[in-house]
Amino acid sequence: DPPILRAYNRTDVILRLPQGKKIRDIKWLSVWCRRFTVNFGDVFIPPNLEPPRARTLPEFRRLAHGLRSGNVTILDAKTFYIPNLHYDGAGPDAYFWVGNGTEPSHIGVKVPNEMGSLEPLRGYQGEDIEIQLPKNLTVYDIEWLAVWCVQYQHNFGHVNIPRDLDVPPALGQTKITTSSSSPHGEMETISNCRELLDERMQVEWFIQGEWLQITLSARIREDQYMAFGISGEDYRSSMVGADVVVAFWDTKDRQFKAIDYYMTATAQCDGKNGVCPDERLGGRNDVELLSGDRRGGVTTVTYRRPLHTNEPINDRPVSAQGETSVVAAIGPLNARMEANAHAVNDKTNDDVRIDFSSKHDGQCSGSLYNLPDEDALHPWQPAVILDENVFTVRIGPTGGKRGYTPITGHPSWGIAFYVNDLLIPEIYVRRGETYTFIVEGGNDRTQPARYHPLYITDSSEGGFGQKSQEERRKQRVFAGVSYDSEGYPYPTAAGRYCEWQHKTIDRSAEFETFSEFFQTLRLECEPGEATLLNWTVPVETPDIVYYQCYTHNNLGWKIHVHDQGYKATLNSSPTLVTGMFLTLILPIIILNSNFELS
Repeated sequence: DPPILRAYNRTDVILRLPQGKKIRDIKWLSVWCRRFTVNFGDVFIPPNLEPPRARTLPEFRRLAHGLRSGNVTILDAKTFYIPNLHYDGAGPDAYFWVGNGTEPSHIGVKVPNEMGSLEPLRGYQGEDIEIQLPKNLTVYDIEWLAVWCVQYQHNFGHVNIPRDLDVPPALGQTKITTSSSSPHGEMETISNCRELLDERMQVEWFIQGEWLQITLSARIREDQYMAFGISGEDYRSSMVGADVVVAFWDTKDRQFKAIDYYMTATAQCDGKNGVCPDERLGGRNDVELLSGDRRGGVTTVTYRRPLHTNEPINDRPVSAQGETSVVAAIGPLNARMEANAHAVNDKTNDDVRIDFSSKHDGQCSGSLYNLPDEDALHPWQPAVILDENVFTVRIGPTGGKRGYTPITGHPSWGIAFYVNDLLIPEIYVRRGETYTFIVEGGNDRTQPARYHPLYITDSSEGGFGQKSQEERRKQRVFAGVSYDSEGYPYPTAAGRYCEWQHKTIDRSAEFETFSEFFQTLRLECEPGEATLLNWTVPVETPDIVYYQCYTHNNLGWKIHVHDQGYKATLNSSPTLVTGMFLTLILPIIILNSNFELS
């Protein structure tokens, strides 16, 4: 139990809620006598209260003397956290400088450096520092923070302070350990660093009070994420049940993000199961972004998360003592800016353990900026199916960096539709004719990783079942979806589950053609029957539609729709027989040479 309260006289007190609770989890706070069950006073917490929190700003503008930084964070009403600060130190009379107005000017106030000194600024080479506004000045009193040369009245770079701030009061509760400070006012170096994923990712960490602060760095593209967190099982690497943070640069919103995820299955998130942000599963994002930076092909994101939360299902506790099994991954982002499937070699496969309470676990030996670029792999030529009226649809691997994504330009989840034993072929059909799809994509709704009903749509993404009503209205569905008596959609073409699986490991990078790669696969089918989807192509069908998965995005590809009389031969371009000829160039491989459209 905590100690019995002593007497207080006009004293500022900071209370930390126990067991990971947050202010939104309680309804009142009181001073209570347990022996006599007497309430000495209380305050009620409004149910819609939004507590103050740190605010992340852009980086310093890069105007002079090599000044640059990561995203600046306002930790409380007086404290700025400036990560990855670079400055050449050549300004003769430069200081941290704050004031008002749209741009920095000679009217301002000096701010002490990270050591509390008002000496002219020294040079910085990628240091993380924390500075505090002097005397009674707060962030609500200023409109910018700059590095300013007082002698020559020159602005080396600045960041503007928004007017809609709601940050915690400056009571000392947000003090963090940086590369230039320590809780004791002396230089203390915490050098925890591990290299993961064949030295392509680095993770740094330290525990501060009830929080674990993490810095993730990885050599990735702008359309990729990096993920790190606690394994779903002790003493082994398990993605299922893992509690991870997915960090990335959001190219749409133009900002860095760190999102709390929970993995119920190694499947694309459908809003109920799979690799999902906590908020899509009805939980909370318990992660606080502190800063982000991207340069030289390396993305770096710093965030913190509580050691304990009150979400027993979506979050796993962080042990403050002893080793914890962790997992990590790198992969592409999908259209929702959510984590998509990673390649086999882009995740931790061995049991990696970290003692988060350590202070000198520095095992990083190299620089991510010195890693060589990956060798480019040529994608396989897209396949095509002509002059067929029956299609068998199963599941199979996407072919890594030669298959689904380079062919379609869309991110994949690691699995895709195989039609007549071809990876996402482009199918050619004619209006007015009937086609049969023999679907073996799985019919067990409780296994989202093995439930892939087929439907035909004008959406190149698919995933009708996980869309909102507004998003569904933007799609046209031509087959594979019906509606119940209450107007809710449901898929009609699922069938037993059949999957082309690797005989050993993914060897797609080794083969120049899909046909060679296909020999490394074997077919595994669950008991049951296939489902038939019969589709008579309506006259009004657009020229291009798509066969897609009802529950997940990006498993299928194109269906080309033509009028009756469309004719193709192997040794000449397909033509439209209507008295005039239209040449159609096919940049694809015809995989069956014994055919001719009549």
